[in-house]
Amino acid sequence: MRTKTLKKNKINVVTLGCSKNVYDSEVLMGQLKASGKDVVHEEEGNIVVINTCGFINNAKEESVNTILEFMQKKEAGDVDKVFVTGCLSERYKPDLQKEIPNVDAYFGTTELPHLLKALGADYKHELIGERLTTTPKNYAYLKIAEGCDRPCSFCAIPIMRGKHKSTPIEAIVIEAEKLAAKGVKELILIAQDLTYYGLDLYKKRNLAELLEALVKVEGVEWIRLHYAFPTGFPMDVLDVMNREPKICNYLDIPLQHISDAILKSMRRGTTKEKTTKLLKEFRLAVPDMTIRTTLIVGYPGETEEDFQTLKQWVTDMRFERLGCFTYSHEENTHAYNLDDDVPEDVKIERANQIMEIQSQISWELNQEKIGKTFKVVIDRKEGNYFIGRTEYDSPDVDNEVLIDATKTYLKTGEFTTVKIIEAEDFDLYGEVV
Repeated sequence: MRTKTLKKNKINVVTLGCSKNVYDSEVLMGQLKASGKDVVHEEEGNIVVINTCGFINNAKEESVNTILEFMQKKEAGDVDKVFVTGCLSERYKPDLQKEIPNVDAYFGTTELPHLLKALGADYKHELIGERLTTTPKNYAYLKIAEGCDRPCSFCAIPIMRGKHKSTPIEAIVIEAEKLAAKGVKELILIAQDLTYYGLDLYKKRNLAELLEALVKVEGVEWIRLHYAFPTGFPMDVLDVMNREPKICNYLDIPLQHISDAILKSMRRGTTKEKTTKLLKEFRLAVPDMTIRTTLIVGYPGETEEDFQTLKQWVTDMRFERLGCFTYSHEENTHAYNLDDDVPEDVKIERANQIMEIQSQISWELNQEKIGKTFKVVIDRKEGNYFIGRTEYDSPDVDNEVLIDATKTYLKTGEFTTVKIIEAEDFDLYGEVV
């Protein structure tokens, strides 16, 4: 017989997927706390909310497996209720309701008030910037826009997140001030497309003006830019980056491919020549800039020649940071009408080749850092090492700096000056100066 596991209703929020989902979970938790609810993140609770990802196959599988895992716990009486929200739920709600009917309720990405109601909480409009952060205390994600207006053929995000909608500068600044008051020193600006910021509200690309406002927030030391789009990039952002020490010389700009035929089919609105020229302009404007990009291999129709073009370009461009994904054939996208004709083993082999090239580039660039000193923020302690990052590295995806904890005591969240004494392909070893 089923028994209530916990006398008190404790809500456990489980987050899957990207930084945008992390942000959404934090907003949900802030709302629940404001309604007097007992809420935790990925700990034990008798009511579970799973914030899912529906972007590509691997992410969808992980989301479905997580739902099934909690359904087993519900059957066993270990949890009382399971609610599902987020992108997978937005995209596949009818299918999920049919396949996993025992979930208490499914909610889409825009249904936060309904989800809160189901959890016995009220949606409070006045809670601008109130959230329960789940990242280490020194950094937080700051979402400046929702949705996307780009027509990329392979991407399902507009289906799940809707059209681009910028958040007003004043609201973002209020949120930044509240985060700084809690001790957040690094703001990581996120959106599906930073490049487009402001066009809907201010009738112009307004990322530079937003940055000018954010650098005035006391307590914030680093501001980092994630997910810019190459077409129509507002170049005045580079002037602000050069002028304002708080803005990290770092840009995450997913480029996806470089073969003209593939870029055209992907509906990226650019060419190899234009993209290469843009990156050269970045390097000229901010010589010290670290560029992170992501690529997709195995897109429909990608020939060996297309792949060799991409490989050579990655070799020539020497990106500081790079990630590579295999193409995922997503229904209701434009590319779904194409034949997914690159075999899975070929996709994986191509991704491995790209990452091998990148690993060598990263190793060579890291060797150049030996003997140099950097400002480093300490994120955590792991085993015998304090683990930190330079301004050229984002959490979870980039290089880390390891400092021997048996020789030095450091506080997490603090900045320190570190001299690099050894370097591997994706890790740096340093000592405090």
